[in-house]
Amino acid sequence: MRALLIVESCFGGTRALAEQVAAGLQQEGAAVELVDSEEAPAELPSDLDLLILAAPTHNRGLPTPQSRRQAVGGGGRAALRGIREWLEEARIPGAVEVRAFDTVTGHGWLNGSEAKRIVKILAGRRPAVSATARSFLVDDRTPVAGQAQEARAWGRGLALG
Repeated sequence: MRALLIVESCFGGTRALAEQVAAGLQQEGAAVELVDSEEAPAELPSDLDLLILAAPTHNRGLPTPQSRRQAVGGGGRAALRGIREWLEEARIPGAVEVRAFDTVTGHGWLNGSEAKRIVKILAGRRPAVSATARSFLVDDRTPVAGQAQEARAWGRGLALG
């Protein structure tokens, strides 16, 4: 299995969980490439089996240029091109399996879900791209206890099908 994991992370928590997902995939023999959203190719490799998109939830949805600037004001790092912008230009073949995950703080159900927004965007494409969503909890800038292990287990499960 060949997987590409594209991540947008402002404070490092989303990236840390993406690394755990990648490690779980690799543990089960998958070849994984982990790239920042700024460097992600709009044209996906022809032999790609699995695409995973990862980003933090900002203001109940996808990060925007404004929410990224706010993150920088709080000591974070902002991507020039996030998952939102990547989705606008990317071409995703229908044969590629797509998964999305987000990170949320506190009570995730109160904060919305960026991953669910990605799924909606992909479903609205013509032809539609099918995807599923998952959320992980972070406490400010780091994964909540147990979330790293859950992310790795999720990656292993994706590799096993």
